[in-house]
Formats: sequence, structure tokens, C-alpha cells
Amino acid sequence: MPTVTVIVPCRNEAAFVGMCLDSIEANDFPHDRLEVLVVDGMSDDGTRDVVARYTRCDTRIHVLDNPRRITPAALNIGIAAAKGDIIMRMDAHNAYPSNYISTLVTWLVDTGADNVGGAWITRPANTTRRARAIAAALAHPFGVGNAHFRLGVREPRWVDTVPFGCYRRDVFARIGAFDEELVRNQDDELNLRLIRHGGRILLVPAVSSTYHARESLAKLWRTYFQYGYFKPLVVRKVGGVLTVRQLVPALFVLSVIAAAVLALWLPIMAMLLVAIVGLYALADIACAASIATHDGLGVGLALCAVFPVLHVSYGTGFLRGTFDFLVRRRRCVRDAAAIPITR
Repeated sequence: MPTVTVIVPCRNEAAFVGMCLDSIEANDFPHDRLEVLVVDGMSDDGTRDVVARYTRCDTRIHVLDNPRRITPAALNIGIAAAKGDIIMRMDAHNAYPSNYISTLVTWLVDTGADNVGGAWITRPANTTRRARAIAAALAHPFGVGNAHFRLGVREPRWVDTVPFGCYRRDVFARIGAFDEELVRNQDDELNLRLIRHGGRILLVPAVSSTYHARESLAKLWRTYFQYGYFKPLVVRKVGGVLTVRQLVPALFVLSVIAAAVLALWLPIMAMLLVAIVGLYALADIACAASIATHDGLGVGLALCAVFPVLHVSYGTGFLRGTFDFLVRRRRCVRDAAAIPITR
């Protein structure tokens, strides 16, 4: 039985880190073969106090400091300190079933894969209609495209990325650690680097983690603006686009902006603008209505706002990132305080 190091990067997760650690402690993996490293980005919301209660009772759990306060730095700190044969990332905003660790380790050992992950089930942060709508949008093809780990698979599938990977330790010796210029999307870049070095990534149907989505439109905007913003930096580093779906929101936003500007001089562009926005609105309403049939009218109405926020924030972030990283050739941000929101 291999030894496993679980790395939990976190910053200001007082509301969720206890739930995460409870689920890790409840896992059926042999206790003497497991260590848990909570790498904290200098939290100031009580997260450290919550984690301290667990470290006092469970000698497997340790806290490490992450002065840079960004996820890839936390992961690299954890990897450097890890003692396990297998490195597993488990985020503080998630909860995990009791067989999560043992199942992924078994698939990793039995298949010869270099990285294994399960599906990502999105749950609402609370019971409000808006929170339920946000969770529904993040699990719907209109919201997230054909991301297999979000939509789930029925059979094991070789893929280009998985959430919260379960890696063989030698992966990081072979291809290097996480890129600390990528405040977001660091998993995508590392996994593509792994594939280019001959590695294989497996998405398995037998296990899944539960992610609690952001509870407000403002937090959804911030998160997905950042996801979009750092995608062009990944493109620059890997020399190409990972999947076509990541371009769609940016093309939609760009087409609306271009049609609106050109409509000032060309009347036909005003018609095109109306067509683009009209078709999007029809798709938005149709998908919201289909979800409303089982989640309720209130959730359906909220979705009419959630889908545009999701797509426009990501698309706007992608366009800004394209300008910063591909045109201006900007290098990176240094810590969490420098991550852009809408600028």
C-alpha cells in the first residue's frame, strides 16, 4: 500500500475547511499511510483557528504557511514537504466521499496512469434561489460546455485534465512543479505538460467530489473573470489553445462589442448586434426553462441572469488576458492582492 500526501491549499475558507477536513478524516484509506498538509495563504477570517482544532486531535494533519497566498505556490510548498509516494490535491471548498482517496489510488496503481481524478459535482452554497441557480449553471452544458469532469462519465476516459489530481510523485520530478505565474488554471498547464511528456490522465466514474459554488453573482463574476484572464497565459506557455470551448465566451463578447461599435457607422451591424444578442437570449431562456421544470420557476428566472454573468465574465477576462499576456507580453502577478477583477 503506497503512502499518500494530501495537499489542501486554502485561503479564507473558514466556512468550508472544517467540512473538507471532516470528509478527509472519514476516508477509509489506512490512517498510518496518510498525511494531510493544509497550506494556508495567511488567512485572516478564522481559517487557521478552525484548522488548529484538527491538528490538536489528528497528528496526520499539519499546517504550512504560504506567504504568496496563491494556489500554485501552496501546491509547490506542499509537494516540497510531502513524504508520500502519491500526491493528491484536495481543495478546501470541497467535500469528499469516504472512498475517495482509496478509489483514486487504486485506479492510479492498477492502470499505470500518471494522474487520476473523479467527477466534480456542484452544489449550491446555500438554499437561496440564486445560489441554486449558480450551481445549476455550473453543471449544465450551456454554462460550461463539454467539460467531462463537470458533466460526468459512465466509463473511465482518458482526458486532458481532471480536478484535484491524484499524481504519482515522480511526475513532478519528471516535468517540474506547478507554474506559479498561473494564479488560476495551473492544473490545465501542468496536465498538458504531463501529456506532452508522455503521461496519461484518467477520469474515472466511480468517485466524485462535491464543490460548493459561489453564492452571489459578484463572487461568480470575480472567479470566472480570473479563470478567463489567465487562460491566454496558459495558451502562451503551451503554444496553443487547449480546447475550443474556452474560446466561445470570448468570441461572443468580442462579437457583441465589435457589432455595437460598428453599428455607429454601419446600419447592418445594428441588425447583426440584435441577431447575436437575440439568439443568445433565446438560448439562455430555453436552457433556464428546461432547468426550471425540475428546480422551480424561481431558479429558472435566476438562471436568466446567471448564465450571462458566467459567460460575459469569463469572456471579458479572456479578452483582457489576451491583451495583457499575448499583446503586451505581461509576465505575471506576484500575489493574491494583485489578481485583477475587472480592470
